[in-house]
Amino acid sequence: MRLNNKAFTLIEMMIVLLIISILLLVALPAMAKNLGIAKDIGCKATVDLVQGQVGAYESEKGKPLTNLQTLEDEKYVDTVKCPDGSALKLEGGTVVAP
Repeated sequence: MRLNNKAFTLIEMMIVLLIISILLLVALPAMAKNLGIAKDIGCKATVDLVQGQVGAYESEKGKPLTNLQTLEDEKYVDTVKCPDGSALKLEGGTVVAP
């Protein structure tokens, strides 16, 4: 009878799973720590984008914007919310995050 030597043994598979588990244990805390930073950067980027669209609206319409919802209604932006769901505000012509 001929043995198939092309397959992995159970021990080899367990060693690979052990290595993957160790890598995950090291990587997950680092990723979790950076998640808050990524959310802050995402909100800042959204504020910058919406502020640019406020300028585009005012340039095209020739009048100041009074409500951010107008940008969404007129398809200047898809949403006037940060990625975390908090709504942006317009204060004196400047877009601010809550």
